[in-house]
Amino acid sequence: MNETRRDRDAEGRARNARPRDGLGRPLPYGTPGVERQPEGVVRTPAETLREAQRLLDAGMPFHAHEVFEDAWKSGPEDERELWRGLAQLAVGLTHSARGNTEGGARLLRRGAGALAPFAASGPHGIAVAGLSGWARELAVRVESGPPVDAAAEAPRLLG
Repeated sequence: MNETRRDRDAEGRARNARPRDGLGRPLPYGTPGVERQPEGVVRTPAETLREAQRLLDAGMPFHAHEVFEDAWKSGPEDERELWRGLAQLAVGLTHSARGNTEGGARLLRRGAGALAPFAASGPHGIAVAGLSGWARELAVRVESGPPVDAAAEAPRLLG
């Protein structure tokens, strides 16, 4: 793709076609990158959690965030904050692994806050209390330390 023009998808919408690494950082055109998650995929909650956990375990929280984003956009209204909170945790881990400690900590705390209303019910077997605790603890660590290893810090989604 010519870098002076905007990348477009088949429908003519602006889409960045640059390859990306496992943390979602853009790479130079022509460089092999990590395959992107397809957008707009409607999955069951179990499929969403399974795919997101696979990506988190592989050290690709940016890509897990995209899976959660699909769930928040396509799921029932009463679960949107749940999926959005999980997406924020994944993005917080992404920023923390990239070295953006302030942004990472902020998103981890925001995601933990978004999950709070779901702690009692633990929908779909999600370990809401455990994830919230993990996020808050990681936020403290990333504020005072070096970037974290995304795969080593991958949370367990199910309780």
